[in-house]
Amino acid sequence: MSDAAPNHTERESVGFAGAGGARIDAWLYRPAPHNATGTTIVMAHGIGGIKSAGLAPIAERFAAAGHTCLVFDYRHFGGSEGSPRDLLRIRAERDDYRAALRFARHLPETTRTVVWGCSFAGLHATWHAVHDTRLAAAIALCPLVDGAHATFAKPVRLSAKLMAAGLADLVSSAARRPPRYVPISVPEGAFGVLPAPDSLDGRAILAPVDGANWPNRVTARSLLGIAFCRPSRRLGRARCPVLLVVPDTDTAVPTGAALRAAKFPRVTVIRSRGGHYDVYPRGSDYEHVITTQLDFLATLGS
Repeated sequence: MSDAAPNHTERESVGFAGAGGARIDAWLYRPAPHNATGTTIVMAHGIGGIKSAGLAPIAERFAAAGHTCLVFDYRHFGGSEGSPRDLLRIRAERDDYRAALRFARHLPETTRTVVWGCSFAGLHATWHAVHDTRLAAAIALCPLVDGAHATFAKPVRLSAKLMAAGLADLVSSAARRPPRYVPISVPEGAFGVLPAPDSLDGRAILAPVDGANWPNRVTARSLLGIAFCRPSRRLGRARCPVLLVVPDTDTAVPTGAALRAAKFPRVTVIRSRGGHYDVYPRGSDYEHVITTQLDFLATLGS
């Protein structure tokens, strides 16, 4: 199945097996053959995100510049298989990236691969930058790169309530009861993963234009263990160039760990103007951010 996309790119619906055998649903964007660079970018969203939520316009811009893009949903989310729905597991999402990279490397036009992630997926993109020796580069927008910082930056009372909900959900799952869910984007002061003044505005910025179902939730057990994922501490061992685009103001993700990564020789940190959601299409700094990424990608073939 193919869909027309702007700038003479093509979008094809594809699928491949993730770890554990779940079918991973993806979109493949191919550039015009005369414009192809040989770079294939593997892209996925942040916490609870699906590919319909703002990633298509980014992939279209990359493809218009000659880069192939593979945009996928993690298992348990969007069009991918997996039960229960909306269950986040860091190792499973990391493995889904690995499966997507494997698929990308078997495409006939691929000569180099780039891993791309936004927000929570910054954990995955930077982890692969350290561990995957075959990557040409890694890009992360408004990135979470240290789970401990994100966990302990939350108010103590909220952290305690989220942990209690996560433990209760874990016990429920062991007893084979239905999952307990926690909302993601909520107003400041409300109970949820991302309580901030711009959370609901950000969700509107990322709202799928194709009407895809995008539940504002994750299973509560999804939040357990995030604090132990800290790839920023190892970015000095990155096997490839890394671009981190860090907003001037970010109410969703603490920026300190990403900014400190600029000390590492293979890491470039660029500041974006505005907040967490301004790096996306419909955001106020999108043109600056997409141009920064295209300029970075252009250096890979030189």
